[in-house]
Amino acid sequence: MVAPSQITVTWHSEIAEIPKAAWDAIAAPLKTPFLEWDWLHNIELSGSVGPRTGWQPCHLSVQRDGEFIAMAPLYIKGHSYGEFVFDHQWADLSYRLGHEYYPKLVGMTPFTPAVGYRFLIAPGENELTLSQVMVAAIDQFCDRQQLSGCNFLFVDPTWQKTMEQLGFRAWLHHGYIWSNQNFDNFDDYLGAFTSNQRKNIKRERKAVDKAGLSLKMMTGDEIPAHYFPLIYRFYSSTCDKFFWGSKYLRKPFFETLESTYRHRVVLAAAYTPEDDKHPVGLSFCIRKDDYLYGRYWGAFDEYDCLHFEACYYKPIQWAIEQGITMYDPGAGGKHKRRRGFPATPNYSLHRFYQPRMGQVLDAYIDEINAMEQQEIEAINADIPFKRQEVQLKISELH
Repeated sequence: MVAPSQITVTWHSEIAEIPKAAWDAIAAPLKTPFLEWDWLHNIELSGSVGPRTGWQPCHLSVQRDGEFIAMAPLYIKGHSYGEFVFDHQWADLSYRLGHEYYPKLVGMTPFTPAVGYRFLIAPGENELTLSQVMVAAIDQFCDRQQLSGCNFLFVDPTWQKTMEQLGFRAWLHHGYIWSNQNFDNFDDYLGAFTSNQRKNIKRERKAVDKAGLSLKMMTGDEIPAHYFPLIYRFYSSTCDKFFWGSKYLRKPFFETLESTYRHRVVLAAAYTPEDDKHPVGLSFCIRKDDYLYGRYWGAFDEYDCLHFEACYYKPIQWAIEQGITMYDPGAGGKHKRRRGFPATPNYSLHRFYQPRMGQVLDAYIDEINAMEQQEIEAINADIPFKRQEVQLKISELH
């Protein structure tokens, strides 16, 4: 007689409690790089997340007879910083209704507004059944810990459908994504734009040449070891200049990438004619297969249009050469949309445990999403493409 299988659900205060091999057996095959064990572990190990930063790791795992069959990176949050889904209006409503909004439970890769979050479920397992088990555990945990709600951000679009079946409501947002329309070269990419915008892009690239700067793309073992702490200096400089209070990642995070994650790192480094060893500007990206993600950038001195060259044009040129199909340049959109990054839908998923908040969510989320869809369409109608019918269609992320 065969004994019945034993299912165990466990909460973990750090990802190190779950073996890397077990985690990556499920996470590594995904298209997103940001659910892999090393990336998440580096964030924790560096002290970038933890009780003192308002990101308390409490990851969920499911085991059958001692074998990990499902996991989810989760965090108890005491604020909404570093999420890039701006839920302050929900927090304000909660307080006006007389309820605390924080703490809350959040599922995402910290500080990473890139689509792809989902439960990690082993191949061959029933996704809906295991998701039900995990959601039931989350509901019980949130009730016990008196958390206001559970929120999954930048979710995988396929997994989203499963979670909507389980009662989560989807909130529409948008990012800015470049997709490779089988471009042969950079000039082919320029051909999608109006004449005036082509001239503008060429002028911006010439401004970098006029300053005497040259840019070099490096990846993997091409990157000198001492560049990894240097990434932090550029990142820190940009945060101090333009985004005060948003320096979420600490120096050890970047230093540890050198030994654990350099195979996914791509840099666009800018040099002066006098020194081709020490960059004056740096753009930091992550690549997985044919997807490229822009993360951070910085420059020690001001150079006209260097930001556009290091963060948009040089990576796009390299992406075309490498056969990259999608480039997500990161948060923000003021400059991106005029350079071929259309507004592209993404969703977050939400469940409020206070009944009145849940009622408001159910009553108004469809209207909110319709307004966001109108915003997306208005943004894309204003992109300076050569022909109105030109549409840069975004490949599904998963």
